Amino acid sequence: MDMEITKEIDARGSFCPGPMMELIRVIRSATVGDVIAVLSTDQGSKKDIPKWVEKAKQEFVGVETCDGYDRIVVKKIK
Repeated sequence: MDMEITKEIDARGSFCPGPMMELIRVIRSATVGDVIAVLSTDQGSKKDIPKWVEKAKQEFVGVETCDGYDRIVVKKIK
């Protein structure tokens, strides 16, 4: 993922639906074009966040597995 991250949410240690709720809060106040990374240790986030992003008609960029957490990247497109 070679996109420049404009906002990062550190939701490590938070459990479902915490990471997704944080993303929803941030995306509401974000500007179109912002790229948001959610850092999450919750395994459900890898499935739940992409589903929500599709439903919300935003752009799912991808998931990167790091050292003990996932970095889920989303772009606000509307």
